[in-house]
Parts: sequence; C-alpha cells; structure tokens
Amino acid sequence: MANTLRSYLNCVRSSLEAAMCLQNFASQQVERHNKPEVEWRKNKELLMNKILISRNENEQVLIESSINSVRISIKIKQADDIEAILVKKFTRFLTQRAENFFIMRRKAVEGFHISFLITNFHTEAFLKHKLIDFVINFMQDVDKEVSEIKISVNARARIVAREYLSQFQ
Repeated sequence: MANTLRSYLNCVRSSLEAAMCLQNFASQQVERHNKPEVEWRKNKELLMNKILISRNENEQVLIESSINSVRISIKIKQADDIEAILVKKFTRFLTQRAENFFIMRRKAVEGFHISFLITNFHTEAFLKHKLIDFVINFMQDVDKEVSEIKISVNARARIVAREYLSQFQ
C-alpha cells in the first residue's frame, strides 16, 4: 500500500473514531421518536462540524456527525472515462442491495458516490472498531475492484480488436 493511501486511510480512521461518540438522543420535535439528526437537520446545536478528508480532488471522504448519528460519504477515484462508467455501474449495483449492508444509504449525498449512515443503534448492536474497519476495508476493496474490472475490460477489448482486425488480413 502506498504511503499516501496509508496516511489517507489512517486519517479517515482516526476521524471516524473521534466522530463515532454516539449516544441515544430522542427527538426534540417529535415525542417518542429517535431520528438521525445528521439526516433530519432540525436542531443545529446537535450537529457537529463537517470533516472533509481529501487525497485529491477525485478521492474524498465527507464525515458529518451529530449527537446520535454519523454520515460517511465517499467519492471514489476516477482517473478516466472508463473508470467513471465502472464506478457508476458498481455503485448502482451496491446501492440496489443496500438492505444487505446495514449501514449503507440507498441514495448518496450530492457530489459523492456512496454514503453510509451509522446511528447509535448500530454502535450498540455492532462493535465500533468493527464498523470503522468495515468502512476502511470497503474503501480499499472498491478501489481494487474498479482497477481489476478496468484491467479485465481492457483485456477483453484487446482480444475483440485483434479478432476484428484479423478478418482484414
């Protein structure tokens, strides 16, 4: 793993550890409801400052936290048009199966590809460090998957081009 990627992921990990100090907090607007304040945004005093961690302009993580929830939005690296298409298809595939990932949102925050919502109920049901490990591993695996799919697409295109051009010889 490159040093820049390692330092980027370490920064994301430490920021998530600091942001995930969540507690059960009932809604101040609606009685007997516990809504994620980071989504609802009705009480400004319950929201923390947003944290934007950037490796470059195409690879970013936005961490928005509140008293009872954290929203993590990830912008996946796209070096060229092929990667942009692959990321769009891959994220669409994942968001259609968001119910299988307990913390994934169906719709990402504007300007990002994938978003996760972690509430205080998630931190009570799962271990906090395991949730953070999942997000970090997810970020690493998505980059690997997109790179592998791109290599596969290029190999297939090379074979198709060779077969097509062999007809003219």
